[in-house]
Amino acid sequence: MKLTLPLCAALVLTAPLTASGATAPADLVLWGGPIYTAVDARPKVEAVAVRAGRIAYVGAKAGAQAMVGPKTKVVDLKGAALFPGFTDSHAHLDGIGGRELTLNLEGSKSAAEVSERLKAYIAEHHPSGTIVGRGWIETGWPEHRFLQKEDIDKVAPDQPVILTRADGHALTANSAALKAAHIDASTKDPFGGQVLKGADGQPTGMLVDNAKALVGALEPKPTRESRLARFRAAFKVETAYGWTGVHSMSVNMADVPLLEEMDKAGEATLRVYNMVDYAGAGPLFASGPRQTADGRITTRGIKLYMDGALGSRGAALFAPYSDAPTITGTLITQPAVMREALKKALAAGLQVSTHAIGDRGNATALDLYEEAFKADPAKGAAARWRIEHAQILRPVDIPRFHADHVIASMQPSHAIGDFHFAKARLGAARLKGAYAWQSLLKSGAVVVGGSDAPVERGAPLIEFYAAVARKDLKGYSDADWHPEEKLSRAQALKLFTASAAYARFAENDLGTISVGKRADLSGFSVDLMTAPEAEIPKGHAVLTVVDGQVVYDKR
Repeated sequence: MKLTLPLCAALVLTAPLTASGATAPADLVLWGGPIYTAVDARPKVEAVAVRAGRIAYVGAKAGAQAMVGPKTKVVDLKGAALFPGFTDSHAHLDGIGGRELTLNLEGSKSAAEVSERLKAYIAEHHPSGTIVGRGWIETGWPEHRFLQKEDIDKVAPDQPVILTRADGHALTANSAALKAAHIDASTKDPFGGQVLKGADGQPTGMLVDNAKALVGALEPKPTRESRLARFRAAFKVETAYGWTGVHSMSVNMADVPLLEEMDKAGEATLRVYNMVDYAGAGPLFASGPRQTADGRITTRGIKLYMDGALGSRGAALFAPYSDAPTITGTLITQPAVMREALKKALAAGLQVSTHAIGDRGNATALDLYEEAFKADPAKGAAARWRIEHAQILRPVDIPRFHADHVIASMQPSHAIGDFHFAKARLGAARLKGAYAWQSLLKSGAVVVGGSDAPVERGAPLIEFYAAVARKDLKGYSDADWHPEEKLSRAQALKLFTASAAYARFAENDLGTISVGKRADLSGFSVDLMTAPEAEIPKGHAVLTVVDGQVVYDKR
């Protein structure tokens, strides 16, 4: 059975209709720039009109003009391009907000620069307790190594410091933090984690995957106000980027009621689809899927982890890493735990999203999905379970996504971000199944696009550029990076619109500019469908509309 977007998504009405069939004034009309519908039958129109939060008209400008009344808000795009609301199908809202409010180490060009940024942060903020930060990544550093405790100790010898790698799958703790957590040469690796040690047998400070929990008790405990501040910051950032919705991953179940309260208070300017971390998902299993009255906050699934990340060599591979022949990566969750989780989710009608990056991680996740679906094939076919990242695949496993009705939830920026180290980790041969967007689509699978922010910057124009160019931001690529896997612009658009809606069971309400659907719209300064590809990431959002309400406007 092939997963396809429903035929109703291809229908576009051009007559403004009300319940009585008469023309009525719109609340909002938009024109003055190219408008792309993501509908194959009519991909481009002149105008859109909105009434009561839903699209009431799609077509020629003259038809929209007839709907302008004394209270209608008229938006002149001034040449900007308008699209269905862009949805980030894989991000971490809490982490995005946290990035704005804590030490941000993105773009650090060396371990020495991390030390200098930490020093400056301490001097400016005088933090008490444990200092936390995130965003460093060692690829391209002149030191040619991970961040180590000594890099931190030189500027913070006595205060615990925990600095998380950009991918979130590893961190470096300084000596004070290691001492407070009782981590020393005798500390054993926990299941699914690694305590990296140097030639002297002492911890380097680097803790990978499940080993991160060894210092978890040292991190500041969130309060209600700090959690609200993080979500407010995240909403502001995401709408300013042009996202109208986010599939938020690894959500703390305790944050779900908080987000629902924010929606009730009118603070949720973004459409949020929650996938709750399995460890705390008991209340969701008891209640089943839930959403707010206006549908702005929906909680319908659980998030699981099969393996770690490629950069920290935690992604589970069948063969050893090419640059570390004694390492094959890590399965983070015991298969027995996965089996129980999948069985419960299928019975409760919950969607499952499983993080899998390495070829062994992906194959194992597919094996477990297939095993779960055997108990009830009909439920399995309709479950729309997902594999998050699906980065490194054996070619033989690519057709299994379509055959197993599994959605490939992928982040194009991972490809261009990993470009300069993935070959070293994997060797050229394994790149054949890496970031295989086009091969998955051709096999019949549904592929959706996200950013994995704050692992990546989280800008939709970078994601779109990565999908259609398959080059780094300087325009570089080569034959080993398999340019045949890049997408057409129409395919890339659907990754973030129509397919993203399907992946959250909302294809009848979201994903295309069609009469009757919710008026979620994203406007950008650059025309993604015609601009030279190098110009795409240089653009910016100019308009973000959610449920017919303008939540960001920089025209």
